[in-house]
Amino acid sequence: MPRKPASQGTEWRARAFGCVTIVGVEPIRSEQDDLIALPMPFDEFFAGHHAEMVRALTLALGDVELGRDAAAEGFARALERWPSVSGYANSSGWVYRAGLNWARSGRRKWRRERIGMRLTDHAAPEVTAPDKQLVDALGHLSIEHRTVVVGRYYLDFSEAQLADALDIAPGTVKSRLSRALTQLSNLMEQHRD
Repeated sequence: MPRKPASQGTEWRARAFGCVTIVGVEPIRSEQDDLIALPMPFDEFFAGHHAEMVRALTLALGDVELGRDAAAEGFARALERWPSVSGYANSSGWVYRAGLNWARSGRRKWRRERIGMRLTDHAAPEVTAPDKQLVDALGHLSIEHRTVVVGRYYLDFSEAQLADALDIAPGTVKSRLSRALTQLSNLMEQHRD
């Protein structure tokens, strides 16, 4: 495999991970023979964030299969750009946005008619009786509102991280969160009656 010039300070290698080739960065030594800090290998990032991302995208998009496909696409795009994505402060936010963008882009050849949320898959979050009402209420929100609620409260992104991940202004995040929480509160009140 061709090597990058030594002046760039990294040595690239490819290694097999199942049927996927993962491109990573090998540690090198500096002039003082100290290890240079390197980003997390993609396979570790994938293993640590995949299940969470499938659940988050399932909740945000309202469909288990679409959430799983969007997560796969987000991770595939991250893998293609791993040397730069791994350096981002919020790499999982980048994958979240890439998956959302793919799902909303219309590139899919077919779209399902969504009749409520189907959360019966093993990759979907466990839904108990009280949470079932919340999941149902989330299903009534627009995708823009669901996206910020899931990013903020499920993925635990700060408002600034969420704004960066979704490429929107922090004020837009706050506005959408406020409206979404008001709608969720009203929907939950209706379920209690």
